[in-house]
Amino acid sequence: MEVLGIDIGSYGIKGAIVDTKKGEIISEKKSTDKIEDTRPHKLISKLHKVVKKFDWNGPVGCAFPAATRKGRILSADRVHEAWIDADAEHLFSEITGCKVSVINDSDATGLAEITFGVGKGVSGTIIVLTIGTGIGSSIFVNGMLVPNTELGLIEIKGITVEERASNKARKEEGIQKKTWAKRLQFVLEHYEKLFHPEMFILGGQLSKKAEKTVPYIKLSTRFKPAEFQNDAGIVGAAYHAALIESKFSRTQKVTLLG
Repeated sequence: MEVLGIDIGSYGIKGAIVDTKKGEIISEKKSTDKIEDTRPHKLISKLHKVVKKFDWNGPVGCAFPAATRKGRILSADRVHEAWIDADAEHLFSEITGCKVSVINDSDATGLAEITFGVGKGVSGTIIVLTIGTGIGSSIFVNGMLVPNTELGLIEIKGITVEERASNKARKEEGIQKKTWAKRLQFVLEHYEKLFHPEMFILGGQLSKKAEKTVPYIKLSTRFKPAEFQNDAGIVGAAYHAALIESKFSRTQKVTLLG
């Protein structure tokens, strides 16, 4: 199935058409400029512009930077508070004229890596971390997603993981990659004690130049840089929409047969 994947981030909104059977982007990526205002009407307008660039009228998967449940927004740590309890799926579908499925952006990243990337075929508990402006997370247990986890907001010695080890913190404090790696190791060791995972997958900005950071991280738990890097949100959101579409189609067939 071909699905338009959309990823909403602090850098802007980007999208591409995805072959959801192969987990491959099959079109040019198109994007907006940096997002300065995350109020609903502003984000809705920007997303509409991206969809129009593709002249698209099929299913759309959207990775949204907040916790979601059945298309509704549950938190506002990274977007305007007016989004809380908004039905993002309905709003996006209405303006685009397409069926839009919404998923938490970190969960979308995890879906891409678990289904098509370095986590494919790995059993047990896998923690996927998106290390960028903040630190997003997704947890999978034997391939099943535990939705809307926020491991980046966990406090260790009074400091949140994001404040301690995000790429934003690294840049603001001007620390070297080796020092950053030690901070990440401290965080990962804490997660080891809490979850005892089979594997960590490290994505976001860290995965773009993993060779400058990963060699300095020493853990007993297996860990790998993400394969999809900054495309994971697009691929994962598209794959999620394809799953929803497939489920809907099966339900319709059962209804018709009945």
